[in-house]
Amino acid sequence: SLFVKLNCFPARTFHEKLCLYLMEFTEAYKQTGPCCFSPNSRFVAVAVDYRLVIRDVLSLKVVQLFSCVDKISYIEWALDSEYVLCGLYKKPMIQAWSRRQPEWTCKIDEGPAGIAYARWSPDSRHILTTSEFQLRLTVWSLVNTACVHVQWPKHASKGVSFTRDGQFAAICTRRDCKDYINLLSCHTWEIMGVFAVDTLDLSDIEWSPDDSAIVVWDSPLDYKVLIYSPDGRCLSKYQAYESGLGVKSVSWSPCGQFLAVGSYDQVLRVLNHLTWKVFAEFTHLSNVRNPCCAAVFKEIDEPLQLNMSDLSLSDDFVRQNSEDAPKGHIQVRYNIMEVPITLPFQKPPPDKPNPKQGIGLMSWSSDSQYISTRNDSMPSVIWIWDIHHLELAAILIQKDPILAAAWDPACTRLVLCTGSSQLYMWTPSGAYCVSVPLMQFNVTDLKWNSDGSCLLLKDKDLFCCASVPILPDSSEYSSDD
Repeated sequence: SLFVKLNCFPARTFHEKLCLYLMEFTEAYKQTGPCCFSPNSRFVAVAVDYRLVIRDVLSLKVVQLFSCVDKISYIEWALDSEYVLCGLYKKPMIQAWSRRQPEWTCKIDEGPAGIAYARWSPDSRHILTTSEFQLRLTVWSLVNTACVHVQWPKHASKGVSFTRDGQFAAICTRRDCKDYINLLSCHTWEIMGVFAVDTLDLSDIEWSPDDSAIVVWDSPLDYKVLIYSPDGRCLSKYQAYESGLGVKSVSWSPCGQFLAVGSYDQVLRVLNHLTWKVFAEFTHLSNVRNPCCAAVFKEIDEPLQLNMSDLSLSDDFVRQNSEDAPKGHIQVRYNIMEVPITLPFQKPPPDKPNPKQGIGLMSWSSDSQYISTRNDSMPSVIWIWDIHHLELAAILIQKDPILAAAWDPACTRLVLCTGSSQLYMWTPSGAYCVSVPLMQFNVTDLKWNSDGSCLLLKDKDLFCCASVPILPDSSEYSSDD
């Protein structure tokens, strides 16, 4: 393991300093595509061309190695962490493997219909595949080889959502120019009910965390967010405006009390679960002015200077080594900026489709107190909003566009990457930079395991893991720290 180099600003509490210095990075290993942790946090599945490599998270030793018939495009673990499916979309075909029984194999081929996407059911014993051109969705049983078909699914990778308890599935279909939601039992896979939804071109759906409602949102051409009960009653209809591009992202808070809606007008709106009314609107302006109580952190480079004044060295030795020292060594850290400040802004060209503007990246903290957002016209800026106090908590300004951001599932800590050799972290008490101690390793993607003890970091063709000690509760900090 390699120990971390930390550049933090401002000064951290003793507990956080200790936790961060205890971060350890593994060596880098080859990968050529998807990598993901198992739901039980004990294993990591890695695609290396046509091979599926299962490694132990603690030691990264290979525990299973499987060979597929073509290059792996997609990997997904079953919820029980016993099975892994591999999407071979160029073939197109699905292969599934058992971690405990390497002799067990499963191959799914839809023939001329092809396979555009595949996913596990909550019981880990069924695989749902969507054919090319959305002709049908098929539920394949791994127990008795039976299959169930749902005609005309709306999307390939979207438009399917399972309840938190795994009892029901909501599947979007479209026929006769109308969108429908089909409710299926995940035990028998029988259709329990079908109802039409008031959308022009349904974009996606998602069950609420308490399984009491389904949120449906329309395509960007028509701003419409609909809340339905499982029996098909429309509980609420929300439309912020009529003209212009509409909804870009939607996300339930983990507690289920808030529904965040990110729009192309660069505003984040948050609805409550009681009245389904908007109680907060957060604008993402390029000019941040007073009054603003948020901390603004800006990533900066500064030359790495060695102070040898306290060493008993001759003047000639110090001068010679200063001249011979390699140039260009820098350290990365955050600097706290004063308000008002102008953020880097990119105006999208008016003559191109799918403009890079609006709330394209949005994620809730595990305790539902904070939500991080990225306005795509300011790709190098991450905004962190405090829902409890309905205010902006922090702004992080990076040198490069933010590629990924993920909240720690165990504590209030946000980690992001920009394609550099740094990791950037934020907690309610500050922000800091962590240098990845691997040669020419630039972090392009990251994922947490389910218990928040480990990070999976991806480079272009390599990956590594980083152990991240859990931070103590803010209530455990003492004033003496």
